Amino acid sequence: MHDATSPTARALLTLELLQAEPGIGAERLGHKLGVSERAARRYVGILREAGIPVESERGPYGGYRLGRGIRLPPLMFSADEALGLVMAVLDGHHDVSDPTDPVGAALGKIMRALPAPVAEHAEVMRRGASSAPDRGAVRPDPATTAALVRACSDHRSYEAEVVFDAPTTRVAPCLSPVLGRLEPLGDATCRLVGTTDNPWWYAEELAAVPAAFRIVGGPELRDAVAVVGERLVAAARPHA
Repeated sequence: MHDATSPTARALLTLELLQAEPGIGAERLGHKLGVSERAARRYVGILREAGIPVESERGPYGGYRLGRGIRLPPLMFSADEALGLVMAVLDGHHDVSDPTDPVGAALGKIMRALPAPVAEHAEVMRRGASSAPDRGAVRPDPATTAALVRACSDHRSYEAEVVFDAPTTRVAPCLSPVLGRLEPLGDATCRLVGTTDNPWWYAEELAAVPAAFRIVGGPELRDAVAVVGERLVAAARPHA
């Protein structure tokens, strides 16, 4: 972790604030940075010395904003923002492996600029991406997808408890033993209890069972099942 009070960290935070709040004044900028108004102006000067176009307007309604220079100024994203951006690119343009393609080249630059842990999660998402049958029907929540991708990449174990509206004799032949322990709840229902480090895979295995079921334990698995379910519903809709 870098020291957030270091000059470099504060200069980068200044850039981020200028991007997020165009027209921000020196007083507010200093408050956000935790420094004096004079020091805030100094960090703006550091950005200008680095070749980043920062424009300023005087007066009570004046402030700083990024100008349009020859080069695109550095962009900074949180981990969830970066993964959401990768998702959006993959959702609209899946042929991103060709470095000569403008979209593929742009995505490659983003991936190379990401910190290693974030880049690993983004790469997992890129490898597993597939075109949706209906472009307007399936839009998984970026935060949910990011959390599931991180879980799969970090190999964390998650609890899973599933109740099937069918007897064990009907469900057992359709389930792999690695999914967990299957036990009867009555003549017409049974319960699966287990753990998984890959909620996506677990959800897809459950979808192959020809019986109604519900997730009663495991929020990560519940989110994965919701995403897989949306994808299957979209695939069943008629298309022009």
